[in-house]
Amino acid sequence: MATDPHALFEEWLTEARASEPNDPEAMALATADAAGKPSVRMVLLKGHDKRGFVFYTNEQSTKGVQLAENPSAALLFYWKTLRRQVRVEGHVERVSPEEADLYFASRARDSQLGAWASDQSRPLDNRASFEARFAAIRDQYEGQDVPRPPHWGGYRVVPICIEFWNDRAHRLHERRFFLAQEGGEWAEWLLYP
Repeated sequence: MATDPHALFEEWLTEARASEPNDPEAMALATADAAGKPSVRMVLLKGHDKRGFVFYTNEQSTKGVQLAENPSAALLFYWKTLRRQVRVEGHVERVSPEEADLYFASRARDSQLGAWASDQSRPLDNRASFEARFAAIRDQYEGQDVPRPPHWGGYRVVPICIEFWNDRAHRLHERRFFLAQEGGEWAEWLLYP
């Protein structure tokens, strides 16, 4: 019986939260368009359970468009203080509108307003234009709750495989590889460093 990789991830993330000076939830998210052209950027993990790894974004951003064309992604967590990394590959599904609403309501107000003000990934003539747009949105919602924009939501990377990499001396690293099986089970084996 293999170790549960989701439980192992939570153990490692807990250790990273205690040791990383900044953003232990930061992860590289790699996507590709319909033609296979790759793109990678850093995002923040906003949820994790046995269903997968969740992040939120503007659906009209480069990543949102790519995920609509090609709903597959890879994630990489790198915790330098622990000398560990976790790689995840899988297909991507949308979180429910209720999940997205719940998370959006938990965000700082300025972050909520920024989701309305930003045409993420599109050209911007100058910073002052964005700041003026933000101010107008702030005025529009003065004294009101800020609703989730219709073009903003969450994505869940449902893992097909997860690799846990532990640094070892002389590049003799430990690599534990987990592959999803039927019925929610996992196969586990080691990889050569």
